[in-house]
Amino acid sequence: MITEFKYAKTNTYLIKGKDKYILFDTDWAGTFPLFCKAVKKQGIKVQDIGYLFISHFHPDHMGIAQEIADLGVQIVVMDIQRNFIHNADQIFMKEKRSNFIPIDDSNVKLVNISDSRIFLNEIGIAGEIIHTPGHSDDSISLYLDEGFMFVGDLNPLYELEARKGTQIADSWEILLSYKPKAVYYGHAKAAFLDKSVGKTSLERVSDKEVYALVKRIMKCVDKGYSAEIIQKKTGADAEFIADVARMYLTHQNVSVQGILDRIEIKNR
Repeated sequence: MITEFKYAKTNTYLIKGKDKYILFDTDWAGTFPLFCKAVKKQGIKVQDIGYLFISHFHPDHMGIAQEIADLGVQIVVMDIQRNFIHNADQIFMKEKRSNFIPIDDSNVKLVNISDSRIFLNEIGIAGEIIHTPGHSDDSISLYLDEGFMFVGDLNPLYELEARKGTQIADSWEILLSYKPKAVYYGHAKAAFLDKSVGKTSLERVSDKEVYALVKRIMKCVDKGYSAEIIQKKTGADAEFIADVARMYLTHQNVSVQGILDRIEIKNR
């Protein structure tokens, strides 16, 4: 059983195991109260979650990991992620508005990625963890044998044509060899694949005005303008500017379309 579990900016997922759920990804620091409310809304308790897997250690995917762990959930880290656990710590330390708690390494469950299928089987999940660098060197994806794939921030399939010859394309080549039925992203809508593997039913945002606005904000960020100046130059509201700037700064080489998906502009 898969539950698309969103309570803030990032898509996270609950997957039912033998005795408990596993959680794939978290959100920014400061979202822990929202997380607890969302768990209660699902009719379960945080203690019903046994393990937390993190697709990569960027701030919008691991921000409340330790707060969740403090309630008894085991953080599981692949061996290839070990040196990246604290990559986002400094980002949070600069954000005075967020009460970030760094991950306690001593309580992390370290698993060799080559043994991931064995470990998952032990907790009642048929599948495996795959190293999928491209967005970041520590990125992993979770594949369930039923055909479901969870890829975090790996660039969406519809960007694949523009990513030929890159590490992103190499990672997708590996993932597509599993012939997934559905792909679940960290910030975009889930893609349900047809018989031609690689094509999706995901629709592109066609609002040219919004697209152009995001592009202008990105250029202003590159120039080092403050949020106030960007607001005066673009006319965009402060929250929208903050969303675009945050995604642009924390997701290397993200496209305008990628930002639109990540802040779910379709639903605003």
